[in-house]
Amino acid sequence: MDVPLWFALIVVGYLGCKLARPPLWLVLVLLLGGYLIADSLLAPVVDSVVK
Repeated sequence: MDVPLWFALIVVGYLGCKLARPPLWLVLVLLLGGYLIADSLLAPVVDSVVK
């Protein structure tokens, strides 16, 4: 079964927010921070740490 990555991330994110109930500001800060880091000079550093 092939599941697209975007669909799996949406499902995991929805279930995480539904079950863990983090504050909305924390979700927004993490999404915005990830977006900004992905387009910065820190992207290669984060990529090497994750891999």
